[in-house]
Amino acid sequence: MKQYEVIREIINQCPLNHSRDQFFEEIQCEDPEIYIRERCGGRKETYEKSIQKDGSIVFDVYFSGMHQRYTFSEI
Repeated sequence: MKQYEVIREIINQCPLNHSRDQFFEEIQCEDPEIYIRERCGGRKETYEKSIQKDGSIVFDVYFSGMHQRYTFSEI
């Protein structure tokens, strides 16, 4: 299993409020995409996956009117 530092950001959709909540954790998983699916609990989510130049994996997840960003950096 690989070990990742995960930054989860809840992005505020209000146009006048640009703050965001951020949570940090370390996890072990084989595939970050499976982790995202499990984290959403089978809800009707959509997500966009991108790989950054530094190798981190970013998922922009949309469900229940919320936008969350998960950034996985391998430890």
